[in-house]
Amino acid sequence: MTEKEPSPSLKDLDARLRRAHERRPDQDTEEDQGPNRDSIGAGLGFALRIGIELVAALAIGVGIGYLLDRWLGTAPWLMVVFFFLGSAAGFLNVYRAVSGYGYAAGYRRDSDREKKGSQRESSPDSDPGSR
Repeated sequence: MTEKEPSPSLKDLDARLRRAHERRPDQDTEEDQGPNRDSIGAGLGFALRIGIELVAALAIGVGIGYLLDRWLGTAPWLMVVFFFLGSAAGFLNVYRAVSGYGYAAGYRRDSDREKKGSQRESSPDSDPGSR
């Protein structure tokens, strides 16, 4: 079989593709290469966490209210009260997760805690023996 010489338009296309490939940033560079699997997975995991926290808080609140209603014979009042308490707890958890607050007492952001920790280490007043 004989190979045909590619037409001039194919040679031109090949040359343009090579130039475009040379201008393309390497995979090792820090330039933005679009969304990667890690960021997509992290976003999906965060959304799943938000949904689970809302549903779990509501289910626990309704469950406690239902059990107390059956035990005390006050149906449906305690279930309604604990439904609202559970929904408030769920929204509080979602707010803390979205705004970056942790579950520690005081509701300080993790970044604020790190800043205060580094200030304590660098300040001379932080020596426990000097008090």
